[in-house]
Amino acid sequence: MPEPVNEREWAVALFHRSALKQRKLAELEEMLGPTAGLRCLDLGSDNGVVSLLVRERGGSWASGDLTEEAVAAIRSLVGEDVHLVRGDRLPFPEASFDRVAVVDMLEHVPDEVAFARELARVTKPGGLLVVNTPHLKRTALRRLRHALGQTDERHGHLRPGYTPERLREVLGPAFEIERCRTYSRFFSEAVDTAVHWGMQRLGKKSSAKGMVVTGSDLARHRKLFRAYGAIYPVVWAATRLDALVPASGYMLIAAARRR
Repeated sequence: MPEPVNEREWAVALFHRSALKQRKLAELEEMLGPTAGLRCLDLGSDNGVVSLLVRERGGSWASGDLTEEAVAAIRSLVGEDVHLVRGDRLPFPEASFDRVAVVDMLEHVPDEVAFARELARVTKPGGLLVVNTPHLKRTALRRLRHALGQTDERHGHLRPGYTPERLREVLGPAFEIERCRTYSRFFSEAVDTAVHWGMQRLGKKSSAKGMVVTGSDLARHRKLFRAYGAIYPVVWAATRLDALVPASGYMLIAAARRR
């Protein structure tokens, strides 16, 4: 039987072995700005490590996600104020939050426009919404991912991604996008493709929220995760080659102000 693991320790350790997750958090924090003294919400933070780390920045945080597995993973790291989101409805009163972060979740909800209305409902007037989502690009690397079985359906995506123009349409009249940019270019995406392929080979299943790597996964494959840690400096160096790629990135992040 695998020995038990400390949930926070494994989550942070995995985070520090993922160049893409580190970049994602850095982009998110820069878009959110200071959160001390504010009431904040993060939605869709996968295995909970984003919820854990943004809470360390200050403020009073709630978290939510679309599946019981994801909610349990988040709750194991942060404790209280973690909620299951059912469909397009958010379980919070009107004008509850100064900051709302939607991290890789918009592409999973059945009705994106209805969900955007809910985001507007729970965000205070003048509050800030940050949305992180796949950037809609048709490339050879995306075709390779699909050939390897890393399809939108396997990731739980109901839509393959967004362009800045489509994001403006979805957020509608309630929000005004102030900043929008892409990140994670070819080399980072190629590394992420390889990591997901490895998890598939280990038998990790996907859910409606995609592939959520939990503490039990680490306990079952501890030696392999340690081996990956040993080669991580090479992986990290490969992602730095993104600076040589002039094309737009595979991830899109935007900050929008509640009117």
